[in-house]
Parts: sequence; structure tokens; C-alpha cells
Amino acid sequence: MSISTHARAGRLKGRVALVTGAGPGLGGAIAVAMAREGARLVLCDIDPEALAATEAQLAALGAEYLALRCDVSDSAAVGAMFAQAAGRFGTVDILVNNAARVPNKPAEEARRNLHYEYVTTPVPRRSLGIVSSLSDDDWLKWWGVNMHGVFYCTRAALRLMEPQRSGKIVNIASIAGLGTGSTHSPGYSATKAGVISLTKTTALDVAGANIYVNAIACGGVLTPPLKDYLARATDEQRNRLYQMMPLGRIGKPEEYASLAVYLASDEHYLVGQVISPNGGLVI
Repeated sequence: MSISTHARAGRLKGRVALVTGAGPGLGGAIAVAMAREGARLVLCDIDPEALAATEAQLAALGAEYLALRCDVSDSAAVGAMFAQAAGRFGTVDILVNNAARVPNKPAEEARRNLHYEYVTTPVPRRSLGIVSSLSDDDWLKWWGVNMHGVFYCTRAALRLMEPQRSGKIVNIASIAGLGTGSTHSPGYSATKAGVISLTKTTALDVAGANIYVNAIACGGVLTPPLKDYLARATDEQRNRLYQMMPLGRIGKPEEYASLAVYLASDEHYLVGQVISPNGGLVI
């Protein structure tokens, strides 16, 4: 656990923002962007080294933060994290549910490449055999972090937000939950669709308490796992991915982080919406 104490001005001045999966990549970029707008941060990640990298950026900004290791798939651990956050800062005003498993294992990459080849090459139509070949573990492993973790953190945040009748929740979903862009990973896609559904039902539940719940359905974020995939991929495999994107490039974490800041601010009238920055991949 680490604490630094300084303040900044901005759109989120004085707000307490808890960001899950706050290591390098999208979570870290969101945490830094919110710190620049004056938020006090609670960072959580299951990887202490990843957490330390974001801490260093916040310390350089002079931001006020609390960094905690937490496995969001563990309900008790989530409860303890929110208790520590409330003990340090008094409440949580903003929750960003970013922590997630992503498909980056060798078998998952093989299915990804098969899918990309199928949709970008004129080949005979056939079954790709993806769903029928999945093991129980291939299916079940996604739910703990991607779905249960979002629920556990949302529930804990609402127990602080509802009495104060204010709050913002930003769920990081994916275009995988909107369509067939991640056919190569049915379990991941199903959990991200679940996040979208939970966003909508929770938004209706708590809007009357002045709590805004929205989702960002990301479409291609240049995070460390995707960078690793691109480094291993052949030129042809990389080109297949870029061919699917009208902009011809992958989005930067900072381009998504700016939207998360907006959704955490008081500058909008959005409730239960799913906004999808994706470079035209899904229109």
C-alpha cells in the first residue's frame, strides 16, 4: 500500500475515483487522466509491479492516491478495498470497472488468427469449430474477473454512493459484447456483453439517486497484451487486423481515457449508454 498527498485542480477536483486494473495500459491511462483533472485516486491491480508503474506516474504529477493490491473476483477482497478507500478518503465518487482478463494465451491467439483470416480472405464458408472445441475452463475462466468483479465493485461502490445521492460509474466493456469482432473468444465476448447488460440495468436502478452508470465499448486498445500479440504476429496477420479497421490503426489508451474522464464529470446527461470508440470497426 502506498499513499502520496498533493492536490490538483480540474474537472474532477476533490472527487475520489477508484480504478480497477490500474496497471500500464488503459487502466493506468484512465487513472493518470483523472489525476490530471484533480481526482484523488484509489488504484487497484492484482499485479504489484504493474501497480507500481502507475503509482510512479501519479507521484510525478503530485497526485493524491492510495494503491492497493486486489483480486476483484474475490468478493471479500473487494469489500476490504472499498473499506480502505472510504477510510482514507471518506467515500468513492467515481468507479471505473476496468479490470479484465483478455485472450492472450497461445491457443487463444491461434483462434484469433483463424478468425481474422476467415473474415478478411475470400475462402469457402465453413464452421471454424471454435465453440465446439472449447473446454469448460476456456468458458468459465472469464467470469470471475470480467463479470463477477464488475458486479462486486459496483455493489460496493453503490453502498457508498446511494446514501450520498451522487456518483459516476464507468464500465469498460468491448465491441466483443456488441457483435462478432471477437468470435475467436466466446467466453470473453459473453462477459463483455454481460457488462453491457449490467450497465443498463444498474443505470435504471440508481438514476433516481443521481448516480450515472455508463459503459465504454472499446474497440482495439494498444495495451501491453495487444502490443505483445502484434510483436509476435506475422506481417500478414497484422495486416489482416488493420484491414478490419477503417482508420487503419489501433486506438491509444489516452484516446479512451479522455472519454472516461468525460463520463466521470458533471458535463453530460448520459445514463445507461454504451459509447464505442473503435476507429470505425463497428459502425
